[in-house]
Amino acid sequence: MAETLLRGAKVVVTMDDAGTELASADVLIRDGVIAAVGQGLTTTGTVHSAAGCVITPGLINTHHHLYQTLTRAVPGGQDALLFGWLRTLYPIWAKFGPEEMFISAQAGLVELALSGCTLSSDHLYLYPNGARLDDTIAAAAEVGLRFHPTRGAMSIGESDGGLPPDALVEREDAILNDCIRVIDAFHDPRPGAMVRVGVAPCSPFSVSTDLMRNAALLARDKGVMLHTHLAENDEDVAYSLERFGCRPGQYAEDLGWTGPDVWHAHCVKLDAGEIDLFARSGTGVAHCPCSNCRLGSGIAPVRAMRDAGVNVGLGVDGSASNDSGNLIGEARQAMLLQRVQNGADKMSAREALRLATRGGAAVLGRDDLGQIATGKRADLAIWDVSGIESAGSWDAAALVLAGPTRVRDLFVEGRQVVGNGRMLTVDTAALTLRQNRLARALMD
Repeated sequence: MAETLLRGAKVVVTMDDAGTELASADVLIRDGVIAAVGQGLTTTGTVHSAAGCVITPGLINTHHHLYQTLTRAVPGGQDALLFGWLRTLYPIWAKFGPEEMFISAQAGLVELALSGCTLSSDHLYLYPNGARLDDTIAAAAEVGLRFHPTRGAMSIGESDGGLPPDALVEREDAILNDCIRVIDAFHDPRPGAMVRVGVAPCSPFSVSTDLMRNAALLARDKGVMLHTHLAENDEDVAYSLERFGCRPGQYAEDLGWTGPDVWHAHCVKLDAGEIDLFARSGTGVAHCPCSNCRLGSGIAPVRAMRDAGVNVGLGVDGSASNDSGNLIGEARQAMLLQRVQNGADKMSAREALRLATRGGAAVLGRDDLGQIATGKRADLAIWDVSGIESAGSWDAAALVLAGPTRVRDLFVEGRQVVGNGRMLTVDTAALTLRQNRLARALMD
């Protein structure tokens, strides 16, 4: 029986239902599970000092495109809206293969881990030159993070009225068959699972209505979750109205894309009726504030969603539309955007941190994660608040308001992944060299 005691934290932010925060507290981990939380705990196992630190649940990233870490700050796409940005990058992504998928996934996951993230989803919707979802799953296993990859797809190319080039789309029967393959090979429905797989046609403007409907049927037959982009900007809504004769929320409902087993990315342009639909059906939302700002998409109505009872989590989105993968930074940005839109009292730092923890767990259907409580999985972020970023801070809310933005230690299923601000599972320097070499090859 393996035990680790995290001793003497300045504050343990539990994110339990009561919002309990414990001063001078300990967390006992036993066999990957939180065994006790309190003061004066003892162990015969390993003792890990958390003096001068705040402990939070591991942060949860509900939307990413990890492959895009190879295409940050690409000229021509830096100042474009969503559709123009995609048209710039599609031809570059078409040059990827298995190595690019593996290395970019590792780089993105390392970046997330250093920002306190213990579970990340990923939306991989293109598979050029022999690339497979398996490449990213292997990358996550080496890094040591929990992973919720989704088998994305594009099936409607430019010649059929879609946005992506024809070279990046797949046959719909092949897409569905590969969804079955990866679910059967990798999906683990059990509590504490390190890998769960979802089904995720890319967007209403890159797949057919038939594929959206059949993907929902397949996912429910297999007992896995569904994910896609929805109502990301005005162009997205206009496309839905012109092509389908309805708003994105109605389109989703008509095809079986609402319910507690569904989460949609962005949802910047949901109207009041769509927010009510999502609340009533239990449909989740991955809010990506930095990406929405970068692409000029707008400010998602998160305050209205939360007030209506919609499950909302945070996502960093792809590093080609955010350029960074810092999840604690997303919490701060989410808070600031709701304040600038609705008033300074409309989102607290603690509510933003809850979106990054409990919110993400609810969106991804993980009631075993997202809080520090007996019986929950031991996914924990330890933040050193003795440094200059936190100097003069009076309250644990400073983690979101002031920093730090990099975690000191990170535990996933009770195993330490980050120690003293450094990855313990992969060679970050060697990974960076490989990532930059692949990026230069793409430029050439």
